[in-house]
Amino acid sequence: MIRRPALLAATAFTAAAVLSLSACGGGDGAAKDNEKVAGADVGDQRKTASPKASADDGITRPDIRLPKDVKNVFEGGETGDPKKDAVLADNERWVNSLIEAVTVDAEDHPALKFYAKGEALVSSAEYIQGFREKKKSFVGTTRYYDRRVTFLREGVAAVTYCQDGTKTYPKDLKTGKVDRSIKGSASDYSFFNTRVKKNDKGVWQTDSVTSTAGAKKCM
Repeated sequence: MIRRPALLAATAFTAAAVLSLSACGGGDGAAKDNEKVAGADVGDQRKTASPKASADDGITRPDIRLPKDVKNVFEGGETGDPKKDAVLADNERWVNSLIEAVTVDAEDHPALKFYAKGEALVSSAEYIQGFREKKKSFVGTTRYYDRRVTFLREGVAAVTYCQDGTKTYPKDLKTGKVDRSIKGSASDYSFFNTRVKKNDKGVWQTDSVTSTAGAKKCM
């Protein structure tokens, strides 16, 4: 069983998928008070630490808050090249914003739309909706490593990295129960290839993303 499905590139743009970004609190709109996702209250969330790269770039950025039982660990964020570090920092923020949208019940997730655009935004919406339709989420720690940046042309770059989801566990949103009996497997290792573009604010937005689950290069 794949405890945390890999994010795949969207094959087509759908209005419903994009609209779901502002209504991912449940299948029929905002959740009722007694249907709140466990761990979604402000007091039970933590603001993710800002990446060192471009932290003082003058850009006003939306906060990203993950539940206390959800953690993303990013390796290799300081390459010695300020330009690459800035790209990796925004890539980290995009990943965090996506995981926030999956694990935190809210009517809107401004950070996700701040760090993603185009096909990646649609893919993100479909990924989130997939969890919501099944009334599922997850907890635990996910590791991101072997992160590399390749500049393609002015204002455009490719970011590749591996993901280790063996320490994450599925959560049933109806009952709040977490299944920690699932053992890690090859399918929990994924390889991501993303394209990022620098917008007029100076933010490296993720524009497209593809992934391969069970990637041997990440094991």
